[in-house]
Amino acid sequence: MEDLYDAMTRLRSYVETERFAGYDPYDALNASFDFSRFGHWGPVLAIQVQKRNPLNIRSLMNVKKGINPKAMGLFLYAYSQLYELEKNEYYLEKARYLVRMIRETVSKGYRGAGWGYNFDWASPGKYLPAYTPSVVVTAFVARGLFKYYLVSRDQEAYSLLLSASKFILEDLPRTETEDGVCISYTPVKKDCCYNASLLGAELLARVYALTNEEHLRTIALQAVDFVVAHQYDDGHWKYSIDIKTGKERNQVDFHQGFVLDCIKDTLRFTRENNEIYQKAILKGAYFYKNEQFKPSGRSMWRLPSQWPVDIHHQAQGIITFSKLASLDESFGVFSEQIARWTIHHMQDTAGFFYYRKGRLWTNKIPYMRWGQAWMMTALSQLITTLSLTPAHT
Repeated sequence: MEDLYDAMTRLRSYVETERFAGYDPYDALNASFDFSRFGHWGPVLAIQVQKRNPLNIRSLMNVKKGINPKAMGLFLYAYSQLYELEKNEYYLEKARYLVRMIRETVSKGYRGAGWGYNFDWASPGKYLPAYTPSVVVTAFVARGLFKYYLVSRDQEAYSLLLSASKFILEDLPRTETEDGVCISYTPVKKDCCYNASLLGAELLARVYALTNEEHLRTIALQAVDFVVAHQYDDGHWKYSIDIKTGKERNQVDFHQGFVLDCIKDTLRFTRENNEIYQKAILKGAYFYKNEQFKPSGRSMWRLPSQWPVDIHHQAQGIITFSKLASLDESFGVFSEQIARWTIHHMQDTAGFFYYRKGRLWTNKIPYMRWGQAWMMTALSQLITTLSLTPAHT
């Protein structure tokens, strides 16, 4: 396990040197140039072109390194895990610093505490100004706050968690069907994205574990019901569904890991032991392992495409199979395999991890949220899991 600690230490050193600030694949609209001059598609194309550009021209666009709330939540989770494992006050000091940053970036104007990205975001269907809160960003911030609260009993973290559950319940639209409930991605539009809804459910389940408020448990499990009802026989999920038409977005990638993590954690924190849910997790996990990764530990892109290898997918694989190790010991072994492949092929000597590795090229831009925050979470999760495994203790 020494090699994993070494990789973590080098990554942590890089992140701390950068003071947690960095670029993001989607930050093109932080440029000084107004891409909306080119009409509706200008901002959309600017983001999509720039996230694929292997040359980091952000300084030429006057895009500055930023503090991303989602990255802060992921880093908080990692430092809290490391503190829980080693009881090193240095990790707790860094965690306190991250909580202050998280408090300062709560989105204004909502009933509860929500968080969004530090850049404008545009898609063909909607435009979200910077810091528009979403269920995804809020859930990962809450995941960090929850872990931090467990190791510190900090009342500010507790209050933020309660407020975040209020954001999920009162600020986000919900779709109710005979299959269950689907929580919308943002307050801006009612929609139904499987992994996003489950992240909201997981947040509610975590707060339920603290408060025992039954309505939190009820809605969380109704969201699980909805997603489990839309699992395919081979174990995979699509990305989202249009409730009116029943048409699904066919995107199978690292979000499969999100879904598995959320179902497992929601069941854990609600103390629900439903056999149907457990079968769904296992079926989904075997699909994720056998169809979305090579035996070497290299992830596929979006099925059926094999390339490029994305650092976010590598990190998510480490996290998911590490968390599922108690269900099948081969998952824990495979989590190590993914980690070592990633360290060997995608970690720079400076400590950071590359964005994407293609068949013939590698995009080495060190994105802070997309790569470094996810890999620090992944390595802290794996190291914790291995430390609790008898063969490694």
